[in-house]
Amino acid sequence: MSFTGKYELQSQENFEPFMRILGLSEEEIQKGKDLKSISEIVQDGKKFKITVTTGSKVMKNEFTIGEESEIELLNGEKIKVVVQMEGDNKLVAQVEGMKSVTEVNGDIITHTMTMGDLTFKRVSKRI
Repeated sequence: MSFTGKYELQSQENFEPFMRILGLSEEEIQKGKDLKSISEIVQDGKKFKITVTTGSKVMKNEFTIGEESEIELLNGEKIKVVVQMEGDNKLVAQVEGMKSVTEVNGDIITHTMTMGDLTFKRVSKRI
């Protein structure tokens, strides 16, 4: 299954507490919590380009499945990560105590980030 497409954020759970854990200021959290977010994913075999536009902020990441890549986190921090694919519809990465899972099912993409006992979930729909 291909991840390629444009997706609009439909819902998110635990945004505020998760952003606090990542170290964002209350001002940044309040500004970002109600902004619509558009994610554009381009998949070419094992290579991925992901562009997330939230308000005026644009975050771009590129990675290849199974290879170490540098990506930017939601708080602007850049880290090294190896993204793995499980099955044909799930991307999984472990980063500094956080697990990130992105799963596509039809026109819906679900991105879940878990740190400790807190899970941040975003659900987006293909547009």
